[in-house]
Amino acid sequence: MLKNLQKKYIIKNMENKYYHIITYGCQMNIHESEKLAGMLKSLGYTETLNKEEADVIVFNTCCIRKGAEDRAMGNIGALKGLKKQKPNLIIAVCGCMTQQKGKAEELKKTFPFVNIIFGTHNLFKFKEYLLDYTKNKKKIINVVTDENLMPEEGEIYRTSPDGNAYVNIIYGCNNFCTYCIVPYVRGRERSRSSSEIITEVEGLINEGYKTITLLGQNVNSYGKDLVNEDINFAKLLIKLASLDGDFEIKFMTSHPKDLTSDVIDAIRDYKKLSKEIHLPVQSGSNKILTLMNRHYTVEHYLNIIEEIKQKIPNVRLSTDIIVGFPGETEEDFMDTYNLIKKVNYDSIFAYMYSPRSGTKAEKMENQVPQNIKHIRVNKILNLERELQKQKR
Repeated sequence: MLKNLQKKYIIKNMENKYYHIITYGCQMNIHESEKLAGMLKSLGYTETLNKEEADVIVFNTCCIRKGAEDRAMGNIGALKGLKKQKPNLIIAVCGCMTQQKGKAEELKKTFPFVNIIFGTHNLFKFKEYLLDYTKNKKKIINVVTDENLMPEEGEIYRTSPDGNAYVNIIYGCNNFCTYCIVPYVRGRERSRSSSEIITEVEGLINEGYKTITLLGQNVNSYGKDLVNEDINFAKLLIKLASLDGDFEIKFMTSHPKDLTSDVIDAIRDYKKLSKEIHLPVQSGSNKILTLMNRHYTVEHYLNIIEEIKQKIPNVRLSTDIIVGFPGETEEDFMDTYNLIKKVNYDSIFAYMYSPRSGTKAEKMENQVPQNIKHIRVNKILNLERELQKQKR
């Protein structure tokens, strides 16, 4: 009997179609890859970690920093040989990189062996594109739209470790920081209804997830566009924290200009809301913050930090830092260095400024030399290590 079962399993396994997804970038991209995986599984595909045995390979790309884009382009190009060996292999490329102006056509020209190209606004239509391609055997499907569609929350194959589940609450960004390409590739802010979010979270709690991480380019803007609903981010947090069950709510990312006292109060008052707050400052220089179009000052930021620490004594604070932004002098950098010491963050994510095509900062004068960026980012990372050592 056991031999017969093994034989049936082997035959079934041989009939399986396999997929392999390569993800670049942020938690938003990781979650969107879970959605892509869900669509593929609904069509009968099985995940494989070995791209050589895959029938479908998907690149979910990022373009926030040039390094991520370069890696994606290099790895797509490296599949040319595998495509020759497996002519029926389907290669799809999506995400922020493809949404950039002219990038889809560049991909089509550079990598003619790629079969499906689509952007961030229509990622939820991947199943439709895949079925269309396999049915009609078109040479290439290239669908990148500028229309700000509200994504459908369909099949999701959750792969995040440690019992964590990602939940989108808002898409897009209205801030237009001068270094950032996100508003151009993800569009304007669109909030999901609170009832839809609550239903999804309730389902995840019932499935046994212990950590729910709310996602948005700026979660603090949640609800501003929902004219028919009396909701904002603080109210949403309270609704979710009031649900029954054993779980914790986290969120990312907050913009300092929109973090309000009612959000801080909610975190203080509700046990199910994580006492970890990620609040990207980017720079400790008011001059640089103005050039970045961040819409807050160092003083305002430090006032928020002070309020957080007073109301939530056990808070864990983290931040993002960009070094080498155009026009950053040694004095500007030291302002950032000293702000980090003053706040005494629990963790820091430090990056060298990377010019992105289509952003205002790309055309700014006084670009900082790469060697200076390296020196400054290493100083920040060394400072972080020193601060963490003092906390032990």
